[in-house]
Amino acid sequence: MTLPALALVQALWFAPVAWGEAMGQAHILTGPERRRRWTAEQKRAIVAAAFAPGAVVVEVARHADVCAGQIYRWRRDLRAAVADFAEVMMVPAVTPAAALGGDAIELVLAGGAQIRVPAGTAPELAAAVIRAVAGR
Repeated sequence: MTLPALALVQALWFAPVAWGEAMGQAHILTGPERRRRWTAEQKRAIVAAAFAPGAVVVEVARHADVCAGQIYRWRRDLRAAVADFAEVMMVPAVTPAAALGGDAIELVLAGGAQIRVPAGTAPELAAAVIRAVAGR
């Protein structure tokens, strides 16, 4: 190849494209839509299945065709929706003799609920119990 022929090849190969001559590209995506809409019931069911005893989050995510991180996000969102929820277990009014003799704070709420908090209880725990029973 001679020198003028090499210059011609370089000129054609590295030649800039004029603004009016640019080619457009179109991409056609086939298959199911990747952004799916999940109902609240579907999210709760998937989260419940993922965190059931003996379940593996990654396997549940694979079965539901979502990322495992999405399940953790749904769980966080579901917990935030019920942020002030506290599980309370009602027991008979009979208490051990040791609890009756010690110092305690007794509360009677407007709805008739009674709370007896022993004096040695952590303030954060006592406040959480009172908020839960009071319904706030």
